[in-house]
Amino acid sequence: MSRKHIAIIGATSAIAEHCARLWVEREPLTLTLIGRDEEKLRRIAADLKARSPASEIATHAQADLTSAAAIAQCVASLQTPAPPDVALVAFGLLPDQDACEQNLQANADAQWINGVAPALYAEALANAMQQAGRGAVAVIGSVAGDRGRKSNYVYGAAKGLVARYMQGLQHRLALQKSPVRAVLIKPGPTDTPMTAHLKTGTGRASMAAPEEVARCIVRGIDRGRAVVYAPGKWALIMLIVRCLPDFVFRRINL
Repeated sequence: MSRKHIAIIGATSAIAEHCARLWVEREPLTLTLIGRDEEKLRRIAADLKARSPASEIATHAQADLTSAAAIAQCVASLQTPAPPDVALVAFGLLPDQDACEQNLQANADAQWINGVAPALYAEALANAMQQAGRGAVAVIGSVAGDRGRKSNYVYGAAKGLVARYMQGLQHRLALQKSPVRAVLIKPGPTDTPMTAHLKTGTGRASMAAPEEVARCIVRGIDRGRAVVYAPGKWALIMLIVRCLPDFVFRRINL
């Protein structure tokens, strides 16, 4: 039996790295790591190889996330030697909200990296998996996409795009009776380098560990869930946030 092939786009993110550790410690894999920092990719690959000497681990530096053609080429390269059984789209950045309000180019860049590019990867990967007749594509969104808030609505809008896109993709796959699964991951605030500037006072204590979020992601993909809140408590928290009437919500400084 051939090994499972897992591809991670944005493999240098802390959450993605912990997902990779869980996967290689479970079974030998063919693992493809894609990211923009080649040196960091090599360090992560070496760590994973030490954890699972029988796994085959390849790295590919993909610097251009702002081109649909580059995204299509990246996904095409993943089809050999075998299409991915699982693909995790994990890249993103947390923009400065104030800067994005004043600088439309910064705003546009944040929308593309956090919203448009992950959606294009999801579409291209799902199409490739349909041709192979199998696979699961998982995209990391955010609880920030559940309702726009003053403090991060640029980031939240991009993640809201991802949520709607994945919802539509799931609907298409279901109506086509496709064996391919699409999974939307919605982490809450997580203790990673991306959120380092938020770790002041009690902020750090309220953030989930990346290891915990990674366990939720791997379990959710295994179970084929449409939406995975990570940790699970965020499903209830965001249900409450979404249900707050506007006249109440607009008085809360979030």
